[in-house]
Amino acid sequence: MDNIFVIKIGGNIIDNDDKLRLFLKDFAAIKEKKILVHGGGKMATQLAEQLHIPQQLVDGRRITDAATLRIITMVYAGFINKQIVALLQAGSCDAVGLCGADGNLIQAHKREHPTIDYGFVGDIDKINISWLGKLLNENVTLVIAPVTHDKEGQLLNTNADTIAQEIAVSLATDYNVNLIYCFEKIGVLQDVADENTLIPQITLSSFATLREQKVIHSGMIPKLHNAFTALESGVKKVMIGKGEELDQLISGTSGTTML
Repeated sequence: MDNIFVIKIGGNIIDNDDKLRLFLKDFAAIKEKKILVHGGGKMATQLAEQLHIPQQLVDGRRITDAATLRIITMVYAGFINKQIVALLQAGSCDAVGLCGADGNLIQAHKREHPTIDYGFVGDIDKINISWLGKLLNENVTLVIAPVTHDKEGQLLNTNADTIAQEIAVSLATDYNVNLIYCFEKIGVLQDVADENTLIPQITLSSFATLREQKVIHSGMIPKLHNAFTALESGVKKVMIGKGEELDQLISGTSGTTML
């Protein structure tokens, strides 16, 4: 089977023009098929503040009311998505920018929680793998924003890490899928303040131990849950590391590899 790379980037790259341009130069140089899933960065929060729309986070998750959803859609699926596409085109990488509503790519449902109303936050039901495959066969690079829909006309704000994982899993029967999560650190660290304490490999059992020891906590827990869910569902390889070291991540000389 052919290789494919599903790579997720977040605000630490999106919010820095120089880092974004350098990352996209390395991303464009990947010869195999590739999909880029991006988060939102600070722009949506800044715009909400300018418009005096209060923002609320619960355990790092944004409560998405109707006004916030409009901002997220404009920023994530609009400006950021198309800016990335334009920069890839400038680097001779033919790219198409999408959100989950386009071509019914990602269908989701409004999150249900016993005590918290997350508003218009979506949990994924299915990926339109047939349409996704057709696009990939056209040899275009896909750039996917973290906005989905419920097929009843409602857009939903959806976690980009989870989108990357679900897309990777959906492709695992047809490709050798390499899933890469890029964030601000060089990988998972024993001591978050010391980049010399990189943990090069994590197994499911060592993940449990690291959680008990509080080495892995907070936002890293769902990220690694996504990683191991992907592996258990047929994804060939999952790596976590720094976006500025994409070449080394791909070659396995940097970052943390999930086993």
